[in-house]
Amino acid sequence: MVQAYLSDAIVTPDGIRAGALLAEAGRIVAICGAGEIPAGAQRLELGRLAMLPGLVDSHVHINEPGRGEWEGFATATRAAAAGGYTMLVDMPLNGLPETTTVAALDAKRAAAEGVCSVDWAAWGGFVNDSYTVAGQGWLQALAEAGVCGFKCFLIYPGCEGFTMVNRAELVGALPAIVRTGLPLLVHAELDGPILAASEELKGADWTKYSTYLASRPDEAELEAVRMLLELCREYGFHLHIVHLATALALPELKAAKAEELPVTVETCPHYLYFAAEEIPDGSTLHKCAPPIRGRDNREALWQGLRDGTIDLVATDHSPCPPSMKRREEGRFDLAWGGIASLSVALPVMWTGAERRGFSLVDIARWMGSKPAKLAGLEDRAGVLAVGREATFVVFDPEAEWTVGTGDLYFRHKVSPYVGERVKGRVVKTFLRGVEVAAERQGRFLTRTGHRRTAESTNGEGTQSAGMLGE
Repeated sequence: MVQAYLSDAIVTPDGIRAGALLAEAGRIVAICGAGEIPAGAQRLELGRLAMLPGLVDSHVHINEPGRGEWEGFATATRAAAAGGYTMLVDMPLNGLPETTTVAALDAKRAAAEGVCSVDWAAWGGFVNDSYTVAGQGWLQALAEAGVCGFKCFLIYPGCEGFTMVNRAELVGALPAIVRTGLPLLVHAELDGPILAASEELKGADWTKYSTYLASRPDEAELEAVRMLLELCREYGFHLHIVHLATALALPELKAAKAEELPVTVETCPHYLYFAAEEIPDGSTLHKCAPPIRGRDNREALWQGLRDGTIDLVATDHSPCPPSMKRREEGRFDLAWGGIASLSVALPVMWTGAERRGFSLVDIARWMGSKPAKLAGLEDRAGVLAVGREATFVVFDPEAEWTVGTGDLYFRHKVSPYVGERVKGRVVKTFLRGVEVAAERQGRFLTRTGHRRTAESTNGEGTQSAGMLGE
């Protein structure tokens, strides 16, 4: 039977239109006027509620296997669905083992089997262990096993098993990365400016947010971005800068794009919502790396989204057990750095975006089609169009509400967004035409064109990556 979803605001790549989205057997068969609905169709009147494509979060730390007490596939994907996300791409660190081998990827897929509410994919890790120096055949093996690209750190990432890389190690591996055709995602901070800042802060009060902010200066990001752009210019690899926090790098990134270097950039909701001047001392819930910077910096990041220098917004959902946030001491040097936001990122972004004159079309691009394209999933996620899977979000753009712990569906109800007044609320989330509730129909997906199959994680068999795009 055809399902007809009638809305005054269907968000498509061509703009927002009133009408009906028609779905049959889990796929969109038409987006049409209300008068074109076929007889016998099952109708759902949504009125002023908007229909957006299911969101794609290309930067999530699920932490399973190995650290399921931090977060896991069941809780992360449940939180994603509550927040309007229907596709997550998991980062390769935090889990045990880290996703730096095919065996580790297989362990992650086994952990996800049968428990995912939404679809997911994986990034592979690029680390400096000795076997990576000897040869980069492991990169190709991970690519063929289905990772969407590779992630590396230029600074200690906080996990002993996921080692940072330096410039020489980057140079050694870049030819192999280029051969895979996959993007390299980089945590762009260099430790030189951070070590220098730390020397200046000996004896400082680490309960003050200003101390933490000073400990990770803009220069750490800026110098890293400059080095990476030089390498991108030389080797021609797809460089993706994750969680850009400093607006000082925007002019050089904009120039690189004008030069047509293969560079993409993301920022995060917390950099666009919070400002350093507003963070209370001792509020370690706000700690992340790079840090949340000042008000003027925040507005410049919004401008970077406006002019296209910043391509997309990803959450960097990085949860941990509450004790690791060290709220009792309130010391930023001791607390885990990471902000959990999967369930509330859409209303947080809409609150700031609408205030600055953006539309839901912008939201769908930043949080849907662009992250899907980064992950090589643009033919299967992030867009409402005929022939695509009927995967979408029903969103109330006018609802105003205060975030409570009950709105956080991830494992630990800990987030700096609790108590914030936001605008816009997810009403329903649909995956392949089925409302996401108790069903566990999430699948592991791979980039289009890669060999390994994309398997259903609910135990119902396999489906080729090519078939998923049809």
